[in-house]
Amino acid sequence: MNSAALLDGYDRSALTLCSIGSHSALEVAAGARAQGLRNLVVTAKGREKTYAGFYARKDDPPRGCVDGTLELEAFVDILESKVQEELRARNVVFVANRSFEVYLREKYSYDQIESGMRVPMFGNRKLLRAEERGEANNQYALLRRAGIRHPLQFKDSGQIDRLVMVKAQHAKISFERAFFLCSSPKEYRETSQRLIRDGVVREEGLQDAVIEEYALGPTVNLNFFYSPVLHELELCGTDTRRQTNLEGFRNVPPSALGALADVPMRLEEAGHIAATLTESMLEKAFEMGAAFLQAARELNPPGVIGPFALQCAIVAGPPKEFVCYDVSLRIPGSPGTRYTPYSSYRWGRDVSVGERIAMEIVFARDAHRLEEVVT
Repeated sequence: MNSAALLDGYDRSALTLCSIGSHSALEVAAGARAQGLRNLVVTAKGREKTYAGFYARKDDPPRGCVDGTLELEAFVDILESKVQEELRARNVVFVANRSFEVYLREKYSYDQIESGMRVPMFGNRKLLRAEERGEANNQYALLRRAGIRHPLQFKDSGQIDRLVMVKAQHAKISFERAFFLCSSPKEYRETSQRLIRDGVVREEGLQDAVIEEYALGPTVNLNFFYSPVLHELELCGTDTRRQTNLEGFRNVPPSALGALADVPMRLEEAGHIAATLTESMLEKAFEMGAAFLQAARELNPPGVIGPFALQCAIVAGPPKEFVCYDVSLRIPGSPGTRYTPYSSYRWGRDVSVGERIAMEIVFARDAHRLEEVVT
């Protein structure tokens, strides 16, 4: 169904931004309210308190940001016809986040998700699958097409000749990956067998594991936004991740590291903190973002609409250089993009990614170009 058909029957004066109640739903809700739009958070039973209670909109004094919630038995129920009809009746424009993909992929294929969502989605719904390693035209294909440096990959463990990061499917948590470092085929065998014994990974998970060189340098997420209305690329903000149990490893004195030799690295998201760039790196960042946009247009038309992030390490030079090790093709994991100065340099005030999405929808609505920002 094309964008015009998805918007057929919508009251464009009463649009509602909607997302799954996880990941960045509060950011979308607050952004909608900042731009005079309504919002709706889809929750699952047992996970509604944050949205229906703690951050629900209340008066006297005005507080909270969530206008309404729609509680389902489980997130996957969002594709049921009656739920889709309810969302359309509320003039919903859906903003996908990582949790939307993760939970729906437990039951549905990407084809089923793309066809089952009968509400307009902000951004290019076909790009959601590009984050998966096994998909055609995935993030690695996009990075290669764009000519963006990314870690060297090894086809199998026998080729390992330097420090590498191994990314394998976690044995117990379907939407998480397990990570470990090694620097030789022997070390790979020893570490992987120990993790299999500990129930962290399975043999079949290792078959599809990504093995890539470990980029030495500080990490930074470049949180971009492409505006089809303005035809411009923006840098909303930059941040770095706080992850368990990597943060713990970093805080252990070198003399005690031997005691942790058998503790697997987890790299689970715990939060994000601001991390600015030197201004000499900004031009390189924008060049990389523009190259990625062009590659996405060529491989997954119409390409990127709205937010995307290139997750990079900055490796030593001279000159210093970005190495992109991961890509987010939807609202990024760190909604707190306002806490670095880049949006205020552009807009004269701090604009978070949630408000920037709402701004684009308002721009498009008022210019009668809403079809250009949804799919």
